[in-house]
Amino acid sequence: MNINEIHKLPGGRNSGIGQINIDRDLAGESAFGEMLKTKSLESQGLNFSKHAAKRMDERGIAMSDQLLGSLEQAVEGARQKGARDVAVIGRQGVFIVNVPNNVVVTTMSADDMKDRIFTNIDSAVIL
Repeated sequence: MNINEIHKLPGGRNSGIGQINIDRDLAGESAFGEMLKTKSLESQGLNFSKHAAKRMDERGIAMSDQLLGSLEQAVEGARQKGARDVAVIGRQGVFIVNVPNNVVVTTMSADDMKDRIFTNIDSAVIL
C-alpha cells in the first residue's frame, strides 16, 4: 500500500522518502557533527573579528606568517585540552581567541597588558 509516498512494508515497518530511523545513535551523530565542524575550522585557519583587526591596527600589532602559525598552533593545543576561550600571550601582545569558532575576538599590545584583567577565558597559552 502506498500512502503519501511512504511505502508500507510487511510487518508494519515503513520505508521511503522522509522516513526517520529512530533507532540511530543520536549521541554518536552529534559527536560526529562536532568532529566534522572542528576539522572544518582547523583547515580554515584562524579568522579575525572586525574588532580584533581594528585593535591590531590601532595598537600597531603586525601579523606575520610566523606569528599566525604560532597562534594557530597555540589554539590547536588549547582545543585538544578542551579550551573554549583562550588568551594567547606572546611578545607581540595578547590574542583572545574563541576556540570553537576559531576566531580572534580581540587583541592587546604588550604595552596595553600592564594592569589588565582578563575575564571570560578558561585557558591561557604562553608563546
